[in-house]
Amino acid sequence: MVHPYYSKLQEQLAEGRLERREFVRYSALLGVSASTAYAAAGLISGEDFAPRAVAQDKPTGGTMRLSMRVYTVNNPHTFSWVIDSNIARQVCGYLTRTGTDNVTRPDLLEGWEASDDLLTWDLKIRPGIMWHSGRAFTAEDAAWNLRRVLDPETGSSVLGLMKGYMMNDDGSMLWQDNAVEVIDDHTVRLNTRAKNIAIPEHLFHYPLLIIDPSEDGVFGVGSNGTGPFTLVEHVVSEISILENAGNATWHREGPYLDRLEFIDLGDDPSAAIGAIASGQVDAIDGGDVFQLDAFKAMADIQVNTQTTAQTAVVRGQVDMAPFDDPRVRVALRLAVDTPSILEAAHRGVGSPAEHHHVSSIHPEYAELAWMGRDVAAAKDLLAEAGYADGLDLEIACKKDPAWELLAVQTMVEQWKEANINVAINLMPSDQFWDVWDKVPFGFTSWTHRPLGFMVLGLAYRTGVPWNESHYANAEFDALLTEAEGILDTDERRVVMAKLQTIMQEDGPIVQPVWRGVYNVQNSRVKGYGMHPTTYIFAEELAIEAAES
Repeated sequence: MVHPYYSKLQEQLAEGRLERREFVRYSALLGVSASTAYAAAGLISGEDFAPRAVAQDKPTGGTMRLSMRVYTVNNPHTFSWVIDSNIARQVCGYLTRTGTDNVTRPDLLEGWEASDDLLTWDLKIRPGIMWHSGRAFTAEDAAWNLRRVLDPETGSSVLGLMKGYMMNDDGSMLWQDNAVEVIDDHTVRLNTRAKNIAIPEHLFHYPLLIIDPSEDGVFGVGSNGTGPFTLVEHVVSEISILENAGNATWHREGPYLDRLEFIDLGDDPSAAIGAIASGQVDAIDGGDVFQLDAFKAMADIQVNTQTTAQTAVVRGQVDMAPFDDPRVRVALRLAVDTPSILEAAHRGVGSPAEHHHVSSIHPEYAELAWMGRDVAAAKDLLAEAGYADGLDLEIACKKDPAWELLAVQTMVEQWKEANINVAINLMPSDQFWDVWDKVPFGFTSWTHRPLGFMVLGLAYRTGVPWNESHYANAEFDALLTEAEGILDTDERRVVMAKLQTIMQEDGPIVQPVWRGVYNVQNSRVKGYGMHPTTYIFAEELAIEAAES
């Protein structure tokens, strides 16, 4: 059954009100197959729609070694960074998958149907999927995972995405007992309290891995899964090893590799250059922007790039002085110049940000008057807030990647002109991630999300686990829930303009840049590419044997 709004999307496309890419994205969210939507749009583009290399086009067997940090992975539903999910993702699946073209397709689901009012969503389990143990994957398994991530006791960031439509007013429990309802072995129904157009995309939020309920949320070596690999070794800060599971019910291409090793080379980015040059590793998860030219100059090395909504933000905790005063928060923004920070810290690769955490690549982005640097206005605001003699602060940041420290150092120099003196507490990455949401003043990286309101829900909705700034604004929350339910992009942009304005006038962040990103591979590696959220799909990877 085709959702009635699909015809409106077709009208908007015909009238030029909707770009073809966005037509495909929203059609897919309504349950129309991506291939049907692409055909309707007359669009054939994007890596996901190039002819797939069939099995005989990729070599089979062998071991691929990939440089990536190796952290603890024991509780996937509370993952705080993508790299952990890149390990667990090879063992456990997701209900949906968002491709490099930002279009979301079924994965462990075979599809979904939304009611006309967008309040009821039937998630259809793909028939024939089996756990590695031999048990059939069912709707009960999916429902258990959904209920677990929505239990506040779990502490999953999924709450930030789903609180507005799945939880009660204070976020303490599901809004009704049958909010997650098992209809039959192959159907889970979400009965929501508010419309949200991005539910299929929320199902691919990286902590929402579908794990075996019998393991009670714990993941590790030997864990059961539905994916193409099994985890056979995991040593934090050293190595994580996955082996081909021989999964007869695996429903995607591949896998081609016998074995994938994630090798932790530590914080020093120069170690990655030496490792790939010497053949210690075959690929690198991501690269420092200042090493880009060095990688490009290497023989037999390929660099994959991607335009993204990846960023990092300065944020103060708004329930602590001086960040409890909105005038201080605005002054911190007015005292910096984001274009010059982009040049100094990221070599101009990306774009300057506007302090509201919505990127111009997001379809609902609203263009506001540019919030430029105004040191005099920043000083006036500080004086009004009782800090006429200036402020002394300490900011926590991590040393890896190097651009983050450079961005902070550049902002520190610019803040000085407004009598804001900031000392830098530089931490190793693993130590920083232990306290990222606890420090009063910090610089935190955030990955790409395909829709602008998704990160606003994760990071700034009242009371959600990843709200590191402790920001709480009832008007913001209400507008965010409203925006999440508007399918028409032009109508949603009106509400997004209000949200972006609140972020600039009241919000908790200073946001300097949007990043362009890249990864690196030996030319013998096939199928690697670059996902905008830096996700790795090991079943697509293959490696040619080295010449003897």
